[in-house]
Amino acid sequence: QTVLQGIILLPLRAICIIVILLLAWLVASIATFCQPGRGFLPLEGWRRRMIQTALSSLTRTAYFIMGFQVKVKGKVASLPEAPIFVAAPHSSFFDAIICALTGMPSIVSRAENLSTPVFGTILSSLQPVAVSRQDPDSRKNTVAEITRRALSRGQWPQVI
Repeated sequence: QTVLQGIILLPLRAICIIVILLLAWLVASIATFCQPGRGFLPLEGWRRRMIQTALSSLTRTAYFIMGFQVKVKGKVASLPEAPIFVAAPHSSFFDAIICALTGMPSIVSRAENLSTPVFGTILSSLQPVAVSRQDPDSRKNTVAEITRRALSRGQWPQVI
């Protein structure tokens, strides 16, 4: 019976996750379409709300379909309380759970990730701080950009 459930559930879960991923790509594409100051200015208004609500909900739904149920104990720090949110060790796909639970903050990511099909569009909508491994000044530039966003008095979302 368990094998039969797996044979049925695995394809259903995979199809649902693919549909959710494509919906997330569509939401990210709409939110960043003709974006003024692409990457240099923060998303505002309906664009930011769309990312925060739709992408957060889709990410939570995807993890639920995969069988993960996350409970938050305590209160997530708000942007004025913590403009920089640290998550560690940040080495797996579980990092997306933290992003979904904290309202889809900006993240620090490798610049190469932005060119990945589908995922790159979704990642770009979070307005990441891109780190280039080829640029010798990248570490200094990343720290400067994180500092600039943290001191923006709420113009930029939290940075994780």
